[in-house]
Amino acid sequence: MKMKKITPARRTENITYAVRDVIVLADQVARQGKEMTYLNIGDPNIFDFETSPEIIEVVYRAMKDNHNGYAPSSGIEEARQAITRSSLSKGISGIRDVFVTTGASEAIDICLTALLNQGENVLIPSPGYPLYNAIVYKLNGEPRPYCLDEENGWQPDINDIAARIDEKTRAIVIINPNNPTGCIYREDTLRRIIDLALEHNLVIFSDEIYDNLTLEGEEHIATASLSEEAPVITLNGLSKNYLAPGFRIGWGIVSGRPAALLDYLEAINKLLRARLSANHPIQWAIKAALEGEQDHLVEVREKLTRRRDITVEMLNAIPGITCVKPEGAFYAFPRLEIAGSDERFAQELIRETGVVVVPGSGFGQKPGTKHFRVVYLAPEEVLERAYRAIAGFIKKYKRA
Repeated sequence: MKMKKITPARRTENITYAVRDVIVLADQVARQGKEMTYLNIGDPNIFDFETSPEIIEVVYRAMKDNHNGYAPSSGIEEARQAITRSSLSKGISGIRDVFVTTGASEAIDICLTALLNQGENVLIPSPGYPLYNAIVYKLNGEPRPYCLDEENGWQPDINDIAARIDEKTRAIVIINPNNPTGCIYREDTLRRIIDLALEHNLVIFSDEIYDNLTLEGEEHIATASLSEEAPVITLNGLSKNYLAPGFRIGWGIVSGRPAALLDYLEAINKLLRARLSANHPIQWAIKAALEGEQDHLVEVREKLTRRRDITVEMLNAIPGITCVKPEGAFYAFPRLEIAGSDERFAQELIRETGVVVVPGSGFGQKPGTKHFRVVYLAPEEVLERAYRAIAGFIKKYKRA
């Protein structure tokens, strides 16, 4: 008997991930022999950044000591205590729970799954990290974008956030420093978002995975440090600050008024128990990372500052491109003044030059605008070559 075609779940129809989707075309172009320059993915370790040997040694020792079975569902106590101490040092009080996950991505997934019912919505920054949209779609919810204001250094538009809240809104997502713009949110901005969350009984997801990668002395403020009352889930991990994305270790810190969080915390922990645990031996790296020497961050910030400056200077010198100066992380989100879509621009750029960037539509953007995201982790000479290629390409490209 001939089998019928297997029909996938409708919840997957709207799921895209532009950061990796562009690789399909890039792989085709690479097979034709073109030299490729990948500025599409935020992985420091494929460039000239390395995980601390001390952290690696701690993981090796954990494996040798046979910490290779299941860990507690919320994570090993040593790691959770280190996360708590680190959070307190950032001014976060009123901590109700700490849990370790398989990357910050799993923490996002678990916390949204424990919160969202079908048809409910989550406010997500636009532009913002596309994983949030994907998970909300998977849960049959509505990812509802709110605008970041390019004319105001990509700060969130508070009036736009307020206008998008309704009776089915459950949470507001903050990504600070922001991916893909590199914006660091100001204290006044954060306080106004907290006020909205308290007024409308919303959970704040504060994604702070790049909080130590601030440039030129810019100050990062932990959202949860500004309120003991507001329900905040602070998301972080080893991937960016500690140059270990392949470790797949992240965590969530839940803070806020206990009575409001009681049932939600139990739902989160049900899901944590159901999936058993995050990678056990890698969890031993958390204390070593958070409480060990932080000297690597000085070199990382120095490299990123130089590469950020090259990026902004060279891109702003290209007719048809303008770029707001990033303040943190390692992304820039330049604006395009071109005919046609930013998807087509990125595709043709890959085909002609081998330079791989991600179209801005993959992150969300204000209607009528066009952007692309660059990751400026590559060495200076690689970035300079890529930006010269973009400049040569856009000269021949039809301008708006």
